[in-house]
Amino acid sequence: MDRRTDLLPWSWASTAAMTLVTVVGVLSFTWPFLVDSEAALARGNNAPWLFPALVGLLGAVLLAELSRGGMDAKVVATLGVLAAMGGALRVLSAGTAGLEPMFFLVVLGGRVLGRTAGFLLGALAIITGAFLTGGVGPWTPFQMIATGWVGLGAALLPDWRGRAERWLLAAYGLVTGLAYGAVMNLWFWPFLGSSAPSGAGFDPDASLATQLGHYGVFYGLTSLGWDLPRGVLTAALVLIAARPVLQALRRAVRRAAFGLPQTP
Repeated sequence: MDRRTDLLPWSWASTAAMTLVTVVGVLSFTWPFLVDSEAALARGNNAPWLFPALVGLLGAVLLAELSRGGMDAKVVATLGVLAAMGGALRVLSAGTAGLEPMFFLVVLGGRVLGRTAGFLLGALAIITGAFLTGGVGPWTPFQMIATGWVGLGAALLPDWRGRAERWLLAAYGLVTGLAYGAVMNLWFWPFLGSSAPSGAGFDPDASLATQLGHYGVFYGLTSLGWDLPRGVLTAALVLIAARPVLQALRRAVRRAAFGLPQTP
């Protein structure tokens, strides 16, 4: 029996909105590989349309939930507090050596809050941290999408409980620590030009297999050293603190989402 109770219950409206957000997110990372190479390089990685488009889509998700009565003041407060905590954790670490404890909260929060709220938690934690640090830039909407996917993915994991759940979430935290960097690099890697390491740059005339090979070299040389500490830290924090944090979050969700089935 599936015992999960999403803070924002999954509906056709949220399904449509989240599908659209995901499609826009995938295209925002991969469009240089899908269009004429010269046009892609000429345009560069400046995507001023992405931030307002993403904010608009997230607003559509919230509007869909408000219109169907799925979101009230308690839900907003729960989501807001967790997003603020995530932003504060990002300020404390500032990403030094790839160590970002915020992902620990996004993984556990997404696990408990559910699919829609898990995505919103990741995206809102990023924008909160960016405003607190003054680190808003062209990379911010890409970070919001990628971190939102981390929260969404945690909610989609199998409904295990107890020790098995903690090890599952720890493994997920390790994998997403690496995957987050691998995805985030795509917003700028095709546009590095001659500044990319030898044999690790985007070649617009090469085949997809060659591109993947070049990107693998680039990732190993420049990103792995930052992403591995992020994944290891997330996994370690999950193993250490998941039990009390999950209990506290589930208790908060039960109190915020009246009318939903109660879980132990």
